[in-house]
Amino acid sequence: MKPALAAAFLICLAASPALGQGVDADAAFRATTLSLQAEGEARAVPDMASITLGVTTQAVTAADAMRLNAGRMTAIVAALRGQGLADRDIQTSSLSLGPQYDYAPNQPPKLNGYQSSNNVTVTVRDLARLGPVIDAVGSAGANQINGVSFGLKDAGAMQDEARRAAVKALTAKAELYAQTTGYRVVRLVRLSEGGGEPIVQPRSMFAMAKAAAPTPVEPGELNVRIDIAGVYELAK
Repeated sequence: MKPALAAAFLICLAASPALGQGVDADAAFRATTLSLQAEGEARAVPDMASITLGVTTQAVTAADAMRLNAGRMTAIVAALRGQGLADRDIQTSSLSLGPQYDYAPNQPPKLNGYQSSNNVTVTVRDLARLGPVIDAVGSAGANQINGVSFGLKDAGAMQDEARRAAVKALTAKAELYAQTTGYRVVRLVRLSEGGGEPIVQPRSMFAMAKAAAPTPVEPGELNVRIDIAGVYELAK
């Protein structure tokens, strides 16, 4: 367990209004209490991914930059659909058009044309298709791939596994502190939870390469973590 999650042992001789909400103050707060934190983790191989990709074009006029971009983006979306992606899994995430300037010392900026950019965020629900999807959009004209993130279609089971691990760790801490200080655990007074979002491990990454084989994808592993805090009543 990380040092940052070290337990705080509190001996309470008087009632605490903040802690007394929802419990019997007369019964609980004439007692010695123990306040603890713990975390539980569960690991799983991801089964889906999201990737942001698109195209940036430049032209002398704004209209030409937009026209070129629209044509290439249409081809990219068609390639995505050709890979079996549903419309719900293709969402425009950014669209921009702006002037481009040349800069020289002691000279005013000189307009050099316009740049148009269009990106979509794509959800790939079958990781075996992620490499071929990247290759398909590259062949269709995509020149922007901004990142990939991995996830779970249903994280509920992993969250519950992490919760069980957190409660087990919290209970073990309570027993250890009680025995070490000459007390025994009477009951759990309060339990609260925080966290629970999947955390992508640093090795979850992908590499792009234009080659005969599909672009290699390494999904790595996801870590689902649940943080909990508890208050226990102790007695001699």
